[in-house]
Amino acid sequence: MPSDRFLKAMNAVHRAVVRVSGGRVGYSAGAMPVLELTTIGRRSGEPRSVLLTAPVAEGDTFVVVASRGGDDRHPAWFLNLQADPTVQVSVRGGSPRPMRAEVVGPDERPALWSEIAGRYRNYAGYQKRTEREIPLVRLTPA
Repeated sequence: MPSDRFLKAMNAVHRAVVRVSGGRVGYSAGAMPVLELTTIGRRSGEPRSVLLTAPVAEGDTFVVVASRGGDDRHPAWFLNLQADPTVQVSVRGGSPRPMRAEVVGPDERPALWSEIAGRYRNYAGYQKRTEREIPLVRLTPA
């Protein structure tokens, strides 16, 4: 599974591609928009930002997947938003907007997961690699 160092390096490379291309490359992955999610570190209290794909985007609401590439551990950003669901989201390099993060509940998750995994097969593969149920997180304007 990917190490923290590898994931941070991938995110740094992604940011560099966006910066060097002037935003022409890196703000979408396939048909998914890429957003920048900023959480508050649960231990440090410092802002932490990560670029994530949003397989569901409806108006100002987004759903992101806490897959960590199918690792058995949750990503740090997910643990951070569990501790403090008040987040900032920037889309296409725009100004950060305050949003609220909410883990999609068991009544809604199966249908939403089926839609996401059916459209983007990599997520289905991530779920096969791990015993944990990969959380879906809805980001809505605060």
